[in-house]
Amino acid sequence: MSDSPFSDAFESPSVPQPVADDASLSAVEIRLAQRLASLRSERGWSLDVLAEQTGISRATLARLERGQSSPTTVQLGRLCTAYGLPMSHLIAEAEVEPPQLLRHDEQQVWVDAALGFERRMISPPSSGMKAELIEGYLQPGADIRYDAPPVAGLEQHIWVREGVLEYHIDDQLFRLQAGDCLRFRLYGRSRFVCPAAQPVRYHIVICRP
Repeated sequence: MSDSPFSDAFESPSVPQPVADDASLSAVEIRLAQRLASLRSERGWSLDVLAEQTGISRATLARLERGQSSPTTVQLGRLCTAYGLPMSHLIAEAEVEPPQLLRHDEQQVWVDAALGFERRMISPPSSGMKAELIEGYLQPGADIRYDAPPVAGLEQHIWVREGVLEYHIDDQLFRLQAGDCLRFRLYGRSRFVCPAAQPVRYHIVICRP
């Protein structure tokens, strides 16, 4: 196929073209094509912008995103540099993983009796997945403080199931009751407090940036 300058002239940067159903490509290669298309879409880049950043022609980039060809190591390295991703991370995102059923009895539980805190990993971190799901349980009077998140800008969603939770982000206080949900990106200090006479149970969804 020739690198015609008109092959993708009308492609919107926010609407990647469908990946071709090519029997010659593996499932990983198809998922990689889909991920490359979504990365460009997430940044709102046109093919021209990406071509300028990578030195790869527009037509070649279009074929890679449509699953019409597989990237070379050099091309993949240039794309990873443009997107600010380690190559191992990008490849891990494209790995095909079967659905996983995590039985309640198989979920890891960590208990700090001195602090009155219990943490259950309902859905732990996994390669190729950005989100994890945690259940927290605080006894009355429990007060847990963190100086900083492990990664700046972590997206979090805290949903209180039972009781009352006081959550601090730096010097800002949020009082959450059963059913309330707080969502944010964490860059600084945080603090979990159970202020009532009853324990509090909550779920947290954490998503890496």
